[in-house]
Amino acid sequence: MVAKEFMTRDPACCEPDSTVQQAAQLMVDCDCGEIPVIESEQTRRIVGVITDRDIACRVVAQGRDPRGTKVREVMSSPVVTVTPETTVEECCRIMEQNQVRRVPVIDQSNRCCGIISQADIAQTADEHETAEVVKDVSRRTESASMVGTA
Repeated sequence: MVAKEFMTRDPACCEPDSTVQQAAQLMVDCDCGEIPVIESEQTRRIVGVITDRDIACRVVAQGRDPRGTKVREVMSSPVVTVTPETTVEECCRIMEQNQVRRVPVIDQSNRCCGIISQADIAQTADEHETAEVVKDVSRRTESASMVGTA
């Protein structure tokens, strides 16, 4: 099975000059934790992603105003992506290797045409593969495990 068969098609996207509040509202409206950031609606060329974690760590925890903070200031970039022809096994490997819970799908023109989440993997891959993705994506990085140690 390949990405185009199980991805969420045409995900909601925002632009770099959108406010963080607008991106957060999209997350609420679409019941998701990541919004692809595109250059413009015309090109849909992906330039980053903004996640619920980006908002929590780079806006809320720092006391920034989400209504005045632009997505470009806090988005994650560069973006780990897959193509519509990427196999489910390769999607799993990419998510595990990069410790990401979601990957945007881009076409040959670098246009965002879909997104794959851990939930999509859980509904598509076998139980062992799904468990491996969840385990590997959730493992603490060396830098995270060093926090609070002296």
